[in-house]
Amino acid sequence: VQLQASGGGLVQAGGSLRLSCAASGRTLTSNVMGWFRQAPGKEREFVASIRWGSGTTFYADSVKGRFTISRDRAKKTVSLQMNSLKPEDTAVYYCAVGQHMSGLTSDYRYWGQGTQVTVSS
Repeated sequence: VQLQASGGGLVQAGGSLRLSCAASGRTLTSNVMGWFRQAPGKEREFVASIRWGSGTTFYADSVKGRFTISRDRAKKTVSLQMNSLKPEDTAVYYCAVGQHMSGLTSDYRYWGQGTQVTVSS
């Protein structure tokens, strides 16, 4: 599986951005697509995930109610709609593929290259 993330940029606090991740190769219905982020000097952390087949979603508490993950099975893309952005959301965002609805980086086997999101105050 190959992943290509896009959609990052610079936005003011309170604004919105939409990230996309295009997947190529095998995308089994049992797979889970996840978004993670890593701020400078911090560990990579879980943001949200969605099961490719059922559409079941899972969010980190820090983004619940502000971010929405979705997938388009026909286009093999996963999106992350980010609203009410805060400066602390600033990070490089990565999409990943795993097999479990997990927030652990070790449960995700394939990773995209990352896209920078910067939220100014």
